[in-house]
Amino acid sequence: MSRKAVAIAALTITCAALTNGVGANANAAPTAPGRCGSDPNAHLSSVPSPEKFFGFPLGKGQQRVVTTEEIQKYVAAVGKASDRVVTGTMAHSVSGQPLPYAIVSNERHVAPEQLNKIAERIRELRDPRSLKSGKAARIAEDTPAIVWVAGNVHGGEKSGGDAALRTLYELAAGLSCDVAKRNEELVTVIVPTQNPDGRDAGRRQNDYGFDLNRDWFARTQPETDGKVALLRDYPPQIFVDAHEMGGSQYFFPPNADPIHHEIASEPVDWINRIGKANAAGFGYNGACGGSVTTECYFNYQSYDLFYMGYGDTVPTTGFGAAGMTFEKGSASAVEDRVQQQINTQWATTGWAADNKREILRGYYKVWQDALAEGRSGALEPNQVVQPTNQVEYPVPDIKVRSYFLLPDRQLGDVRRLVERLRGMDVEVYRLKEAATVPDAHVFGGRRAKNLKVPAGTYWIPMAQPQKHWIQALLGEDPYVPFPYFYDVSSWSNPLLSGIQTVYTGDDLAPEADRVRRIDGGVGSAAPARGSYGYPLDSAAAAELTFKLLGRGVALTRDLRTGVVSLPANALPPDALDGLARPLGVTVTGSRAAASGVALRRPDVGLFAGTGVSTTSGSYGEARYVLGSRWGLGLTPVTTADINGNTPAFTQRTALLVPDGSSANGGLTAQGLANLKAWVEKGGSYLGVRNEGTRVARAAGLTSTTEKTPPKDYTVIGSHFRVDVDATSPVALGRPREDFAFNNSDPILTPTRTGTNVLGYPAGDTFWSNGYTVHGDALKGTAALVDEPVGGGNAVLFAFDPMFRAYNDSGTHLLANALLAGAPVRTATAAPRRTATAGADANALRAAAAKAPVRENLGGDWRPITIQVSRADLARTEAVVARYTGTAKAETTGDTGYVTIPNPKGLSADEHPFLRDLVRDLHDAGISPRSVVA
Repeated sequence: MSRKAVAIAALTITCAALTNGVGANANAAPTAPGRCGSDPNAHLSSVPSPEKFFGFPLGKGQQRVVTTEEIQKYVAAVGKASDRVVTGTMAHSVSGQPLPYAIVSNERHVAPEQLNKIAERIRELRDPRSLKSGKAARIAEDTPAIVWVAGNVHGGEKSGGDAALRTLYELAAGLSCDVAKRNEELVTVIVPTQNPDGRDAGRRQNDYGFDLNRDWFARTQPETDGKVALLRDYPPQIFVDAHEMGGSQYFFPPNADPIHHEIASEPVDWINRIGKANAAGFGYNGACGGSVTTECYFNYQSYDLFYMGYGDTVPTTGFGAAGMTFEKGSASAVEDRVQQQINTQWATTGWAADNKREILRGYYKVWQDALAEGRSGALEPNQVVQPTNQVEYPVPDIKVRSYFLLPDRQLGDVRRLVERLRGMDVEVYRLKEAATVPDAHVFGGRRAKNLKVPAGTYWIPMAQPQKHWIQALLGEDPYVPFPYFYDVSSWSNPLLSGIQTVYTGDDLAPEADRVRRIDGGVGSAAPARGSYGYPLDSAAAAELTFKLLGRGVALTRDLRTGVVSLPANALPPDALDGLARPLGVTVTGSRAAASGVALRRPDVGLFAGTGVSTTSGSYGEARYVLGSRWGLGLTPVTTADINGNTPAFTQRTALLVPDGSSANGGLTAQGLANLKAWVEKGGSYLGVRNEGTRVARAAGLTSTTEKTPPKDYTVIGSHFRVDVDATSPVALGRPREDFAFNNSDPILTPTRTGTNVLGYPAGDTFWSNGYTVHGDALKGTAALVDEPVGGGNAVLFAFDPMFRAYNDSGTHLLANALLAGAPVRTATAAPRRTATAGADANALRAAAAKAPVRENLGGDWRPITIQVSRADLARTEAVVARYTGTAKAETTGDTGYVTIPNPKGLSADEHPFLRDLVRDLHDAGISPRSVVA
């Protein structure tokens, strides 16, 4: 396969009669039937213009943004008035709002039968196994390409949605030959808002506090799930994701490095050439003062193409499209923001129409090459696109022809991963009999010869069109080429679930059946006096458990095996099957009666204290995982509730303290005493990451302290091997060796008064993936501890077990912690022994409570760290000083570090000046080695 294109092909654009950024190509002959003209102001009078519908224009002269309700009504009105438009609802938001879409082309293309045929032909191009090159060439000649224009995935970034409405109007009503050509060569899918709830609230996240531009591969949120389903129906060749950012400039590709190695060369070439088209057409008609100037926009900075959860990487890797992030600075006036989004959308669709045949020919080649690479086991090489960068970490010289997901543990999560793959058109097979893998790579950096994988193992061969997506989602390591990160550096789905996974370069053809639906459900019937049972060894099984408890079903759990059982007559078999099968959990009938320790549905308080964000992060994740998925009623518990010992706090059986920026949650000395007394009386405290572990320490619930990392310690969202102490009920169902996701989490010293449920190995079994510097600082430290305190306990997660709701191993551990809380402990006769008990334990915990919180510039819990060469440090400090006077500079060896306080824990997306600062560093000739926020 050809290397990713770094050079941008030259492109000539003729602009004439431009008005409000929408231009007519004077040289373009009409290609659609009927009559067209050169006047871009000529429109069908039957289609409502934005001026008539809203009472103001979109773009130049616009004084306010459009509301969500107005978007919904305008899409419907245009769809009703124009025979070039088909409308529908892509999904419904968390609050139930519709996400409308419009498909626009010429009248012939949007006729139902023809539109279905166009989509079918594009889908045919994605599978060269059943499509000969001659037919592919005819499709490229005769079939429109599919372009998506999507806006407002972040609720407060509204201009892209407004601009999409203007693009819709022009294509639906315009009478110029420029419009006719676009509608002849393209089918354009327009999604004005991907996040209506966030738009209404003026908030980046949706109503569960999720950043929808990080949710693409996991599809946890309904807004994302419906969108990806529609993308499968109408696969794009071009995908525009329109955003806003800080400042007043505009970003469009070429992207910053890194670019994921499995992204094909063709879409990268299109992306870069579209960037050239945008630059050529960007500065007209009021945008940037009426002239083309590079001061108005920038490329090659900030926005990479790496993490597989974005609205550019997933369309590019999973759909073979030119997926692009467009960002407009929110400091500009409304009319300028919308107008510049209009300009880029119009330039993009114009380029796509001019190059439609080449695009579709290249689109077919993307899938041809993927098949060829999959057959040979070849991985794409790492590349960089920024002119001054070099590949620092090449993809290793290995072959990958198959992945095997073993079924002997975490089976529910294995099956849900299979469904996630199938939901992106990946072909998955189940082995009919055991097979031998001569050269097996076992996840976690190990190898085995002649490994026997059992019947029932799920096999994913790479010799299929979705080879790029398979490697991007399943790969043990993402093989980052260049150490700059806009997000995490690892998201390997098997590691997120702790699934036992093997890959190999061997050329194998085992006997297997294709998976056509999710496995699971009631596997065998139980007699009337018998029971049904299943192992609670996965996040999927945990979800089933809470759903059954929510229905009042009596459940028991064997504390030795972890198996949950219920009386056979508790639910009709078809009802039980209906709950278990969608989760991939197999429930088995038995003649024996249900036995074990009774499980009780926990009554959970969710702490909303000082430093905890209740609109994003782990608070929102808890609302979604515990509330939406598990059906638990979460009672908000405030700082005042704990300080005052109110019933809102004291009547709960469990308290979850999410991540936040406070060392004590705002609790007074009395409040901390109240918290400890509540735990001692039988309460179950669950603390997450910074605030969750620090509040526990302040209250005297743990003997752990925080270890100060080395100055240049860097962990960018990576996976680590952890040892599991199975003596804790929190570890029930987990393997002896597991994996934990670490995203610059606090480093906890091991507890001396409880159980170190998860610990980073101190010896040669220590292993990590992703991008880390001095990750060995974690050796011998704790990732999860379980502290018995009186009649209750405190379970402390150094990491976020609910991270983006796709950390399945963490979610399972969190469920165990809730289910193994005070009610279960009371039911068991003897409390678990700890290393230190009684007065000695209290003394150790009191000493830990007095230990200083790790000094991060005055308790700052998520500082921004910019790493540069030592030679560039002074110049870096000078640039940083333009933005803040609170930064701190240090050196280690040949490396300089500038640390900027970030007391609210803002991400790079939310930070008011970080992106402008990084851009200024590049403009000054300084290339940061890493930027961590």
